[in-house]
Amino acid sequence: MTYVKAKKYLGQHFLKNEGVASQIAESFDLNSANKYLEIGPGMGVLTKYFINNPSFYACEVDLESIDYLKQHYPDFSEQIYNIDFLQMDIPKYFETNVSIIGNFPYNISSQILFKVLENKEYVPHLVGMFQKEVAERICSGPGNKDYGILSVLLQAYYNCKYLFTVLETDFIPPPKVKSGVISIARNETVKLDCDEVLFKKVVKTAFNQRRKTIRNSIKQMTNGKISEHVFFSKRPEQLSVPQFVELTNIVADMQLD
Repeated sequence: MTYVKAKKYLGQHFLKNEGVASQIAESFDLNSANKYLEIGPGMGVLTKYFINNPSFYACEVDLESIDYLKQHYPDFSEQIYNIDFLQMDIPKYFETNVSIIGNFPYNISSQILFKVLENKEYVPHLVGMFQKEVAERICSGPGNKDYGILSVLLQAYYNCKYLFTVLETDFIPPPKVKSGVISIARNETVKLDCDEVLFKKVVKTAFNQRRKTIRNSIKQMTNGKISEHVFFSKRPEQLSVPQFVELTNIVADMQLD
C-alpha cells in the first residue's frame, strides 16, 4: 500500500509539508507526561518522529490508515488503537497522564478539546492543528471578537498559545480554509474558586447570547433577579477568566436568595 485515500466523512486532510510536520513535532513536549497519544495518525507524517518512543501511542478509526501504518512501521503496530478518541476512557487506557498531539479533523476538533477538559487531570499538554478560526478562538483574550466559550473554559485550566499558520496547499486534499497549530499546557489551577459545573453553565449561557449584556443573558439563571454589579452591564467578551469565576459566585449567591 503506497498511500491512503482521504475519506471525506472522516474529515481527512493529510499533511504533506514535511517542514510543517517537523515544526509540529518539535513543539511537542516529551517531558510533559508519562505517555503520549496521537489522534488520527493517517499515514504517519507526525507519527514517524515518535515511533521509537515506547510510551507513544496512536488512535485511529480508519482501518486503511491502520493497515498502512502497520505495513510501513511494523514495530509500532502494537501501539496503535483502533478506537475513536471521543469514546476512549483515558484513565483506563493509560493509567497515568498522557499528552496529546495530532492534525485533528475539523469536524470533531472542538469535541476533542471538550474531551480533554473532561480529563484535564490526565492531560497536561496538547499540540494540535485546528481550523485557523478555531485555533485563534482558543488562544484569544478578553476584548477580542474571537474570544468565546472555548477560550474561557480552556484558559481556566491551560496556558494556550497560537504557534503558526498552515496553508491549504500543505495538505492532500487541500481544505477550503487555513489551519492553525496551537499548544496548550496545564496551568497551576487545580480547582477553580467557584462551583465548576455552574462556571461552565454561566460561560456557555453568556456567550450563547454574546450580543446581550450579562444582565440580560444571565437573568434566566437567577429567576429574573437583577444585580447592580458592574459585570452585569458588560458583554461576555469583556470578562476575563477570573472575572467569570467571580461572576459565577455572584450568580450562585443570587440563586440562594
